[in-house]
Amino acid sequence: MKEILRTTDPTIIPFSTALLRAEGIDCFVMDVHMSVLEGGIGLFPKRLLVAERDAFRARAILSDNDVEGLVRE
Repeated sequence: MKEILRTTDPTIIPFSTALLRAEGIDCFVMDVHMSVLEGGIGLFPKRLLVAERDAFRARAILSDNDVEGLVRE
């Protein structure tokens, strides 16, 4: 798995997930339950991971849609 996105914005992860799944790219959100530890203040970023074979295409899709928080290699 390859990390392609890291953000504390709660709206970017669902939007990015929807974009990628619409293109047939499976993705996995990490650190979803960190809000329990932080008290819901948005201190810890959530990460979006995809398979290594899909990473280039996923970055291109998110970049084309002006998604902020992309992790560069």
